[in-house]
This record gives sequence, structure tokens and C-alpha cells, in this order.
Amino acid sequence: MSRARHRWSVMVVPLVAAALLASACGGGTGEGATQPQQAGRNDINPRPVAELKDGGELKLAVNGYPVTFNYLHVNGNEADIFDVVTSLMPTPVRFEADGTAVADGNYLESMELTSRDPQVVTFRLNQKAHWSDGTPITWEDYRSQWRAMNRSNPEYQISAANGYEAIGSVERGRDDFEAVITFSRKFADWKSIYEILYPKSMTGDPASFNTGWKDRPLLTGGAFRVAEVNPGAKTVSVVRDESWWGDKPKLDRIVFRTVPNDGQIDALANGELDVVDIADDLNAYQRATALSTIDLRRALAPNYRHITFNGAKGAILEDVELRLALQKAIDRTVMTNAMVGQISPGIKPLNNHIYVEGLKHYKDNSGLVAHDPEAAKRKLDELGWKLEGEVRKKDGRELRIRDLIPANKTSSEQEAKLVQQQLGQIGVKVEIVSVPIGDFFEKHVKKGNFDLTHFAWIGTPFPITSSGGIYKLQDQMQQNYGRIGNEKINELYERATEELDEQKAADLANQLDEEIWKSGHSLVTYQRPDVVAVRKGLANVGAHGFQRPTPYSKIGYVNG
Repeated sequence: MSRARHRWSVMVVPLVAAALLASACGGGTGEGATQPQQAGRNDINPRPVAELKDGGELKLAVNGYPVTFNYLHVNGNEADIFDVVTSLMPTPVRFEADGTAVADGNYLESMELTSRDPQVVTFRLNQKAHWSDGTPITWEDYRSQWRAMNRSNPEYQISAANGYEAIGSVERGRDDFEAVITFSRKFADWKSIYEILYPKSMTGDPASFNTGWKDRPLLTGGAFRVAEVNPGAKTVSVVRDESWWGDKPKLDRIVFRTVPNDGQIDALANGELDVVDIADDLNAYQRATALSTIDLRRALAPNYRHITFNGAKGAILEDVELRLALQKAIDRTVMTNAMVGQISPGIKPLNNHIYVEGLKHYKDNSGLVAHDPEAAKRKLDELGWKLEGEVRKKDGRELRIRDLIPANKTSSEQEAKLVQQQLGQIGVKVEIVSVPIGDFFEKHVKKGNFDLTHFAWIGTPFPITSSGGIYKLQDQMQQNYGRIGNEKINELYERATEELDEQKAADLANQLDEEIWKSGHSLVTYQRPDVVAVRKGLANVGAHGFQRPTPYSKIGYVNG
């Protein structure tokens, strides 16, 4: 699934990404230098764990304190929450730098496609794996999570059913440590489904799923365990779990500290943080290049910023023609250059909702909303929004748009000001509404309390299937916060996810993207650079590109 990010978090998942990757240029590495980058590679100062010190603390930033520790919940599907919980919870399927999905040996001995018709996948579980209360991790945990996530019970407030709804059954194999997953319809990206696993004690009951993990994790199953959850200080601290059955982590402790985006570079300079994402903050980028204690690490990643439009019934932007007119008036080239042109010289606007630059099936389908303010003015006139003074009106109502942004998020503020200026030139009044970063998603975006809003989708290695929750129009909102879509989009999405031939799936995905543009769903703006400032001496952390989740047990400080 996709994750929106508070750096922002929530994104989509992609056919094995290794098959999708192609070379691309952009970014750089080192102290602000630029050099060619290639999709499928990351920049994390890779070191064998034998070369790392035993011990130490890692201080990481999150933009917002977790509103829940259930990443599968509709309020939990954010990158910051993902980063925290994957230090604690089982991650049966992991993704390498090239996007290849692999079984995490700490949880799975193997994962195999054991039948094509019907499609059957068999997971052989690591019998040493257990929850923090000593209970073994068995096939029943996989079955319980499927039942919670497949939309069969609407009481579960899920973030997205991507993949789970294609499963017909999860059954016991030869023993409790084998899960046999039979699909009711073809699902090409089956490796994308169990990226994180929760215990059946949580997923087995809607109340436990929806609210039971709101304040803290009740069970863990990773290399680290919870040491302290402090909502007052807005920190989450994890320490080595002595009952961990895998390789011993190098770090003693990881502290996730809530620091507003615009204060993170100061915290890094002062030693209060060790790693800071500076991908779309020019000021932070320039300051980081001047810090002698910091390395800049870069990679191409499947992440992008966008503007979501609210087209729900009764909203001022309910009319698709109005949404498309406004999109024509927004100059994405100006925005891209202003926001990340100095960080990634030569970068161009992103022109596809499914594929990003660096994936070989990327195609520009954005011609419908090519920048043309004069055409936008004509369309507004046709729609009855006539210019009266400086503002357009229709039936006495001003064309006034509320642009929602999170406070202390520099990129969102700058983008909103550009939108305000550009739409103002065609007679549209834009009111920028700034809300506390902790309230942004839960109290506003997810409740449809906006006309426009800005954040990033943080991608995963499965671009087709992971986007379903965003672009399909369903009874449950999932991640389609603007409530925009139609049956053609739904049908193309289903066909693309069931297609096992890579090229045919890609052709369907690009048809899907064309329909998304026609719907005025959202305006993708630019591919978000993966640029991370990291304290010198830290290894196996930085710009991870397509790799996920972060390999916390391998992070450490280099000896010497």
C-alpha cells in the first residue's frame, strides 16, 4: 500500500520492481556534489556488521507523534508510523535496493508460488519466531490479518485492502508453521501483501484493531522492544530485545523524537538528531552541506509530491471540469524548479500517477492538464464562474478555495503560496489554512475538511497494486481522501492487478493513469528527491531508495 508522508507519509506498492527499473539521472552524493544516480541503488554507507561498534544510540526524527501503532488502520498508514513500528514488528517480506521482494529469514524460511491456477502461495515460517509474550508466530496470525484486511467486515477501519481482497483463503499447511494462501482471483503482486504482520490478538477483533493499539504496541516481534512511549515528550524509545532469535542488533537504543519539519536541521546540528530527511527543504539542504559532521546521502526513490483535490459531493470542487480548469492554471514546472531545482538540477515535473521517473514503464500522460492559464479562464467562463472585480463568482458565490497545509512544513507552505499566486491570476481566491501537524491527517484530510491539500506519497516497490486505495472509489474511503473516481478506474485497476504479463499490466496501468488525469483526482507535481543528512560514522542508513523497511538491526557506528 502507499503511505502518506509527514516528511509526508502514505504510499503505494508496485510487479517485482527489479523488472521495472531502468537507469535515470539526477541527484548526487557526498557533500553537496552531484553525480549520476541510478534507480535500484541506494546510498547508506553499507558496511558489514562485523565492522560496527557494539552499542550506541540512534536518534531519529518523526514529524508527528503516532496517533496509533496499528499501521494497517486508516489513521496509521503514515511513513512516520511505519518507521516506528517496523523497528518492533515482524516484517515477513522485505524489499532490496533494486525493489526485489525477498523473504525475511527471521520470519520466513521461504515464500513460493506453488500453483498458478488456482494461484496458491505457500509461506514456510521460521519456527523460532515468536511474539514478545513467548507465543509462537504461526499461520493463524496470517489468516487473522487477512480476515481483518479483506473488507469482508466493514467494522475494521482499514487503510487499504490491496491484495488481501484477492485472497480466497489462508489455511494451515503441513503444520502450524506453514501458511497456504489461495487466491480467489489472480494477483500479480502477491509479494507485496505481508510487508508487516500483527498478532491475531489484535487483528482478530475490530475493537482491538481500531483502538487497542492507539496508545502503545501491546505485543512486539522484532529485534527491538518498546522501552518507553512518552506522549508528553512525544518520543518513542526502543531497545534490544534479549529474546530476539536473529542476529544481535548493533545499537542499544533507538529514539524516535517528534520534531517539527522546520526544526529538524537545527536538531541535527545540535546533536539532538542523527538522521534528517532534507529532500524538499532547500534551506535545510544548504545548511546540511555546510556541516562538517554530516554526510549527504542520495538515491532515486518512488516518492512524489502532489496536490489532492476534494471532489466529494457538496464540495466546491465537485465538478470535474472545474477541477481540470484549476489544474491547467497551476504551473508545475515553476513549482518543481522552485522547490527542488537546486537540490536536483534538471528535474522535471512528474507526469504519471502510477510510475515515477526511473521505472521503465513511466509515460507522460498529463497532456490534459498542460499549463494553459488562458484555457483555464475560458473554461471557468463557460462554467459560469465569471470574473467580478478580482474574484470569480457564480450565482453570487465566490470561487474561494481552502488550501490545507500542515504547520511547520516548509515545502507545503511554499507550494501553497505558489498555488495561491497562480490561481489568483485567473480570479480564484485561495485561502491557505495551516493546522497543527498532528491534526493534519486525522482531523482534516481524512475527514474531507479541505478543498486542496499538499503532501507526498511515499512509494514502495509495487506501483500498480499499492495505488488501489488511493484511486479506486469504494464504500470505505481508504486513501482516496478527495472521494474522486469512477467505475472505469476501478475496472482498469482490477484488470491491471490480475494481469501476470508485465507489459500488458503496464499498458493497463498507463490507461488507468490517463483516466485518473481525466477525473481531476489529483495533480502530481514532482518526484521527491531522496536526500538524507546523516551523522558521519553511521553505517547502513541514509537514502534507502526502493529498500524498505529500514534494516534497523544492521545500523551502527563504524569502529575507529
